[in-house]
Amino acid sequence: MRNKRMIHRRPTRHSMRAACQVVRLADFSLIADRMENLSTWGCLVSPADPVLTGEHVLVSFQIPGTDERLEVDATVTRVIHGRRPGENTRKLGLEFENLAPYERFRLRRALRERPIVPPGPRPGRRSRQFDLAALLA
Repeated sequence: MRNKRMIHRRPTRHSMRAACQVVRLADFSLIADRMENLSTWGCLVSPADPVLTGEHVLVSFQIPGTDERLEVDATVTRVIHGRRPGENTRKLGLEFENLAPYERFRLRRALRERPIVPPGPRPGRRSRQFDLAALLA
């Protein structure tokens, strides 16, 4: 009998522009105040003050479609500096820590109705214009 591997899918990110509060735990200063997208495992926030990857923060936001607020510890996993084409401001990718299974379920149920974030351009990917120009030359 074969061993079936468990397939771990990445959680889908849902487009959600909402107010939030991201506070650095070291000195309780406000770092960011707007949520760009949200998943059951983390979120993307902007505009952000300079922070380091790996810093611990506290995120507070309202669960979509409800009046309840959720406060969760998070770690900064990605810092987008806003230097690449198409990026305007600094953004932070946060990964939630110690989120209870019931809270994760409530969040997943609330995000069901939100649109999924389309994939963005990746660095190093060439546009089709240049490929067609090379073929025609």
